[in-house]
Amino acid sequence: MIIGLGSDLCDVRRIEKVLERHGERFLDRIFTSAERAKADRRANRAETYAKRFAAKEACAKALGTGLRRGVFWRDMGVVNLPGGRPTMQLTGGALARLKAITPAGCEARIEVSLTDEGPLAQAIVIISALSLAGAAAGQER
Repeated sequence: MIIGLGSDLCDVRRIEKVLERHGERFLDRIFTSAERAKADRRANRAETYAKRFAAKEACAKALGTGLRRGVFWRDMGVVNLPGGRPTMQLTGGALARLKAITPAGCEARIEVSLTDEGPLAQAIVIISALSLAGAAAGQER
């Protein structure tokens, strides 16, 4: 069952300007070290940061809090699963909120879709609750 949905659109030019103006201070405040390492290896660095910024906004919306009630920027990080599919890794207040909205007997799964078409970047985040009993029954087959 879906327990949270969020989307966000970010103008890459806005991120470029913030990077020029605030540089390291902005990056340290908003992005995890894993996100920074990935973005800094890319030719289109600002687009990579813009997609991740949009994902954080979308995730905060999906959590139902926005960036308040203990949910901070760096509590949400875009990571890639072994096959390359993006997801969110939550810590701190974001993880606490995720646990609070996940029904008993379920585990949360976070789906992320990222895209960009200059000058815009977009992210969609869906948080689902998967029944632990149903998952276990499926493994027994």
